[in-house]
Formats: sequence, structure tokens, C-alpha cells
Amino acid sequence: MIRVLIADDQEMVRMGFRMILDAQEDIEVVADVADGVSAVSRARELRPDVCLLDIRMPGLDGLEVTRQLAGPDVTDPLKVVVVTTFDLDEYVHTALRNGASGFLLKDAGPALLIEAIRAAERGDALVSPQITVRLLKHFDGGTKRRDIAPPSEPLTARELDVVKAAARGLTNTEIGAELYLSLSTVKTHLASVQGKVGARNRVEIAAWAWRSGVVD
Repeated sequence: MIRVLIADDQEMVRMGFRMILDAQEDIEVVADVADGVSAVSRARELRPDVCLLDIRMPGLDGLEVTRQLAGPDVTDPLKVVVVTTFDLDEYVHTALRNGASGFLLKDAGPALLIEAIRAAERGDALVSPQITVRLLKHFDGGTKRRDIAPPSEPLTARELDVVKAAARGLTNTEIGAELYLSLSTVKTHLASVQGKVGARNRVEIAAWAWRSGVVD
């Protein structure tokens, strides 16, 4: 059972998300809160598998909540999926830098919402298709390639294939289908790359690929 916390300042949105998620056999909503301070408090108390966060909330916004729950300095980070009305690159970049495992627009639909939660829980990541490649292509676009640290070890040819597919926004399942690899092999390659480039998750791997020129 995937335990989910919902944080959104609009009661109707929280109710809608709860109805969608509680209808799934493998998902349970353990709490819903209306502000960022409560989101941090309840998340630390309940340790849900996935936190579903709006960006614009009173107290603390969803980006700061994400940093406190999943950021680089968090010892035992939680999985966070940000869901917002606002398709702004700045929000997406900040959310992912702060450790989010997914970023969805509220009009993405129930199926994508459910898949994003399942992806986050299994260590994958999902970003709304309409912003995926745009996001990754421009992630830290101002950074000079010479400023990007090289991998601790060279990537194998197969690892590069997997990284390029991830940088195009493909899920692990889609990468496996495209490259004729099992899901476990895709995960093994990504885990290896993660260690070599110092990334915390597959979103950071994809960002590294764009920033370093592996994907042009």
C-alpha cells in the first residue's frame, strides 16, 4: 500500500485528489492539510511514501516544503510530487533542485496523477509530458560545460544509451522497451550512472546529461 499525504490550500482540490487516490487498491491517503507548515509537520510525523504538494500555500510554499522534506541536506528524504496550476520553468527547476520526484500540472488528469505517485514510490520520476523535454533541455542552461564535474568513471556505451533515453523524458519501462532491456537492467544502469555522476535520482541524471552535452 502506497501511503500518500496531500497538501493543497484548496479544500475542493484536496477532496478531489483524495477521491481519485482512495479509489485505487494500492494507494491510501493518510492525511490532507491546507498549508505548508502543517505539511512539513505531518509528513515528518507520518512518514508517508509520497507527499503530493501544491506550490502556492500559506505559511510555507510547496517549493520550500519540498526542500525541507526532500532536499539535498535531508538525511532521510521523503518522496515528493509537486502538482500545480502554474507551468513556469522557474517553479519546475526549483522543485527538482529541492528534491522533488515528479512535477505535474493539475490538468494532467487522474491517470497521470496516479502514475506519478506510483513512479515516485518505486524511485522513478514523472514530469508532465508537455514540459518534460523543455525542462530538461534548459535545466541550468546557463552553466558552462567546463563547470560540470566529469563522471568518477567513464560511462559504458549502454549506460549512455539509457541516460540519453532518460534525458528525453522516458520512464524506466519505456527505456526498457526502446533498448530491449529488462526493467531490472535499466534500473541497474541508472544506479551505476547515479553513482558515477553524483546524482540523487534519475531526474538529476537527465539534467546532468543535458548540462554536460551528452544530449544535445
